[in-house]
Amino acid sequence: MAAEWNAYYQNEDEEEEREEGEQSGGDYKITGRDSLVFLVDASKEMFIKGEDGQPSNFDMTMQVVRSVYTSKIISSHRDLVALVFYGTEQSKNPRNSFKHVYVYHDLDEPGAKRVQDVDALRGEKGAQHAAETMGTGETSLGDALWCCANLYSDIKLRLSHKRLMIFTCRDEPHEGNSTKDRQARTKASDLKETGVVIDLMHLMKPGGFDVSLFFCDIVSPPEDESELGLQLEPCDKLEDLTKRVRAKEQKKRTMARLNLCLGEGINVAVGIYATAVTARKPGAIRLYRETNEPVRSKTRTFHTQTGSLLLPSDIKKAQVYGKKKIVMEKDEVDSIKKFDDPGLYLIGFKPMEKLKLHHHIRPSVFLYPEEHEVKGSACLFSALLAKCSEKNVFALCRCISRRNYPPRFVALVPQKEEVDEGKIQITPPGFNVIFLPYADDIRTLNPPQCPLATQTQVNKMKEIVTKLRFKYRSDAFENPVIQQHYRNLEALALDMMAPEEIEDLIMPKVNQIDHRLGPLVQEFTDLVYPASYNPDTKPAAKRKTDAAGGAEKKPKMDVSEDEIKAHVQNGTLGKLTVPVLKEACKQFGIRTTGTKKQELIDALIARLGS
Repeated sequence: MAAEWNAYYQNEDEEEEREEGEQSGGDYKITGRDSLVFLVDASKEMFIKGEDGQPSNFDMTMQVVRSVYTSKIISSHRDLVALVFYGTEQSKNPRNSFKHVYVYHDLDEPGAKRVQDVDALRGEKGAQHAAETMGTGETSLGDALWCCANLYSDIKLRLSHKRLMIFTCRDEPHEGNSTKDRQARTKASDLKETGVVIDLMHLMKPGGFDVSLFFCDIVSPPEDESELGLQLEPCDKLEDLTKRVRAKEQKKRTMARLNLCLGEGINVAVGIYATAVTARKPGAIRLYRETNEPVRSKTRTFHTQTGSLLLPSDIKKAQVYGKKKIVMEKDEVDSIKKFDDPGLYLIGFKPMEKLKLHHHIRPSVFLYPEEHEVKGSACLFSALLAKCSEKNVFALCRCISRRNYPPRFVALVPQKEEVDEGKIQITPPGFNVIFLPYADDIRTLNPPQCPLATQTQVNKMKEIVTKLRFKYRSDAFENPVIQQHYRNLEALALDMMAPEEIEDLIMPKVNQIDHRLGPLVQEFTDLVYPASYNPDTKPAAKRKTDAAGGAEKKPKMDVSEDEIKAHVQNGTLGKLTVPVLKEACKQFGIRTTGTKKQELIDALIARLGS
């Protein structure tokens, strides 16, 4: 049984689309779920409002928790999230084993009900609701950490990454009680030994927050050089707190781990990371109409003549070449697709000016060393990065990112580390991997000849461009279609009266543009367009042939039978137009159902070529 080879042997564009689609998931499917526990201080200091009407530390924390909940629902709905308060008067935890610890949400997938629960703790009404529900009591961070450890131990699912975030504005939670301090340090050490990463999101308080008094022994050290370490400065703004939480809660996953071969016997272990992946609306989930339960679809292949069920071993792949069907086994197709083992192979170095903007054919990925794979990789990688930056060159490599993937030429462009005022990393150090086109990918264009602009017109346009310049940042613009989609879903899930309004940031600010340009637009119009030009005028409609004008003109059959036969013998039928080919088929009595040019050519060749 032969099927079209193309059904199995995808072309390179399809491979790239599949690879791009896998960027958002990485190795997520095989490593388990992420988990995140918010451990929030519920002491009275957390509820003190900031200056100039700024929200309290507790209110800021609840806004961040809500933001993470909603983002998890959208991007990682299978991850587990929990919300625990410590320093409360009331106690609520499994088996009520710990006093002054209130488990508001246990470890589970985030949902609409949980978002509503967090909303109930926001603002002045939220602070009042928290006081009535939980109250404020003694603090034992050791008991709170022990309770969180029990939440993790009760989960039977496989967890790939476990993280615990502590939100507090008190640098001495036990006020000098050495026994409680020691218990907390011991429990934090136990948690870290089980793979839980503990982070501190410390908030502003009068007199400042000194992490060295207690919390420097509680938090986990950075997992690697790219990981954001313990920040010395506390957060006093919602934006700063949100940035720090975002930088921590997303676990960085590699698309692939490869060896960068610099020469014979010199390999550097590197990981490939996706820094930009196209955001798409989620696909629709099919439900059974009677119970609304998700349904699963299965595809089976049957023999067209006997109707018997075919197994994968019964199916072969084939492709027609020269009127002959070339049949191949699956392992033969696999061997054809394999060029070499996955890896990066250094070819040489080129000056940065040799890399052109039009070489971009797909989104770049990011290269970072994997020290735990090969010892010394980080040191050698850093040296290579420093030298490439110093000499302003890029490394030219051959890249095979995965098994059975086609090889590509790539440029490794060096990138230095950048941090903001709060010492939060904006740009990580490493190489941007730019995929380069092959000769087959480059097209030669023949643009239409247009009149050249005069120097006066060019100068006037330069003035306009100068006036409209602004600093562009990709992260400043959200996709309005996706944002509106999720606002609508959120409104339905949370029983809101109407979806939250969104601002379409990609719409041009016409009034601001007009104010900046002033008379320049009219001056440019007067220089380029004729005096009677009006951009709002619609082009004149094409005249229709009236009834008296006779029948519609048909293409003339100017090619004789002998000329058609000559075209068939010389293989030049492609030079003829579709109407002429249709007339030729009628003339030779060839019945065709297709209207495509290639189908008409094949029909003529089948009749006249034999």
